[in-house]
Amino acid sequence: MTAAVQELALVAGRVILDEVAPARGPWSAVVRAGDVLTILDLEGNQAVDTLVYGADDHTVRYSAPATMVGQGNVYLTTGTVLRDSESRPMMTIVADEVGNHDTIGGACSQESNTLRYGHHTKHQHACVENFVLEGSRWGLGKRDIVSNINFFMNVPVDADGTLGIVDGLSAPGKRIALRAEIDSLVLISNCPQINNPCNGFDPTPVRLIVTRPA
Repeated sequence: MTAAVQELALVAGRVILDEVAPARGPWSAVVRAGDVLTILDLEGNQAVDTLVYGADDHTVRYSAPATMVGQGNVYLTTGTVLRDSESRPMMTIVADEVGNHDTIGGACSQESNTLRYGHHTKHQHACVENFVLEGSRWGLGKRDIVSNINFFMNVPVDADGTLGIVDGLSAPGKRIALRAEIDSLVLISNCPQINNPCNGFDPTPVRLIVTRPA
């Protein structure tokens, strides 16, 4: 691994993994307890839909409600603890260069695309399909897909409770780092959505770097 890769990681350490999730595509890996996953938004304004499961027990899985209740906030940033349905810690956001990440907007699907944007979008690949495809490598099926995190995605909540999907707050090179509190299977859909501003209508790659601090 080159020094340049280590400099890209938001938390220093020995580089365990360095991969790129292609635009619109899925990605997954096991991040061991104590290791840190840096997600790097290479070109900016890319939404990164993410699910977390226990690496050894997939019934342990990220819970959006438990995470929001635990921190008293609907947005995720440095210090947020990602919790499972029993409120047990799974991962902790230890560094964040954006400061606001969504956990209520959900994942796009062929069905939701059709409902929101018209029947002509039915053929378009979507995040749910990415999750199902990548999850099948680990024995997961559609019934195992739960509410997800949308790193870098900007979903403001109006006073009346209305949600919006607007241009992201990220920029080229912005990063977020998550420390695994347990051995965690991280499942990502590098969102293929082209019908709303979450990706600037132009999905782009993201880089995933796992480091093991000394």
